Amino acid sequence: MAIERTLSMIKPDAVAAGNQWAILEHFRESGLNVVAIKRIHLTQAQAQAFYAVHAERPFYGSLVKFMTEGPIYAQLLEGENAVAHHRAVMGATNPAEAAEGTVRKLYATNIERNACHGSDSLKNAAIESAFFFSGSEIVALG
Repeated sequence: MAIERTLSMIKPDAVAAGNQWAILEHFRESGLNVVAIKRIHLTQAQAQAFYAVHAERPFYGSLVKFMTEGPIYAQLLEGENAVAHHRAVMGATNPAEAAEGTVRKLYATNIERNACHGSDSLKNAAIESAFFFSGSEIVALG
């Protein structure tokens, strides 16, 4: 199995509820290691840029508004098949459809306020990671 890195983001709803450390620990206990982390409050321009791929979708405006409501935690996670592994640990986008024990089943409110984000491919993981972290901010284990 390949060691990969993926971007993980704990969204404003989970931070406001005080669940960021429990969620991060959930990822760590699953075998993913943190190689970079930061707490930031996205500006409207940053949220628009990060989610630009969804600009034509009907939920784009509400997504940008939600993501600027409060701080988020962005983290770069590393582990075996990290992209797929992280997405499995997060659970389905809609928490009503998420498997028991997944982050979204435990901490998400609904399909829009779904507690976390994770890259959906290695290519997007690299793009999204570079959005939040410079090379000097990434400290590999070992």
